Amino acid sequence: MLQGPYSNLERDRLLVRIPFTYFAVGTVLLPFGGLLICLAVTLMYHYSDATYTHCEVRNYLPSISSAISRVPERYIWRGFIGLHSAPRYLVSAAYFSFYHRHFHNRMLELLLSGLTLLLSLTENTGLLVLTYVGSTETYKIHKYGFITFIGSSLLHMLTTLRLWFVIQRHSLHSEEVTSYRWKRRLFLFNIICCVCAFYFFRRHNEFCEHGVYTLFALFEYLVVFSNMAFHITAFWDFRSKEVMVATPAEDKRY
Repeated sequence: MLQGPYSNLERDRLLVRIPFTYFAVGTVLLPFGGLLICLAVTLMYHYSDATYTHCEVRNYLPSISSAISRVPERYIWRGFIGLHSAPRYLVSAAYFSFYHRHFHNRMLELLLSGLTLLLSLTENTGLLVLTYVGSTETYKIHKYGFITFIGSSLLHMLTTLRLWFVIQRHSLHSEEVTSYRWKRRLFLFNIICCVCAFYFFRRHNEFCEHGVYTLFALFEYLVVFSNMAFHITAFWDFRSKEVMVATPAEDKRY
C-alpha cells in the first residue's frame, strides 16, 4: 500500500518500507539498464547481423527491436521488463489515487484521470507484448505491440499534461510546478524525436541511403529514453509518500 510519512500502522506488522522516490527511480532504471546492456551485448557480439537491413547499405547502430531479439539479449530484456512491469502497474494505480484526491469535485478532470489510467495500463501492456513477442518470432504481433506502446504513451503524456496544467495552477508546492515543467519539456522532446524517427525510417525504406537507418535508430533510442524520463518525474510527484508492505495483526480472542 502507498502511504504518507505519518501513516499509523500500529495495528499492522510492517514488512517493507521504501520511499516512493526510490521506488519510482528504481522502476524506471530497470528498463533503462536492461536496454543499455542489450545494446552493449549486441554491438560487441552481433554487430553485423543487428545492423543489417534489406537495403544492404552501411548502418552503424541497431534498432531497439533488433537489439532485443537475439540470444542472450532477448532474455536479458525480458527479465528486466518482467521485473519492471508489476511496479509500473502499481505506479499507475498510485497516480489515479493522486488525481482522485485532487479532482474529487471536478467531473471533467476525474474522467480524464480515468482515461489517463487506462492509457498507462495500455502503454505498459503494449510494452510487454512487444517484449515477449520478438520481431524475429511473430513480426505482426510485435509491430502491433510497438504501435500500441507508442500511441498510448503519447496520449498518456498528453492527458497527464492536461491534468498537471490544472494542478500546478493551484499548487503551493514548488516540486509540483517543477514536475509540470519537466513533463512539458520531455513531452515536446518526445514528439520531436518521434517525428524524426518516422522521417528517417520512411527515408531509409524509400531511398536506401547510407547511414539513414542509423539516424532512425538514434532517434528511436531518444524516444524511449525521453519516455523513461517522463515517468521518472514521479520523483517530485510522490516526494512525501512511501511504499509499505504490511500484514494485519492477528486478532486474538480467548
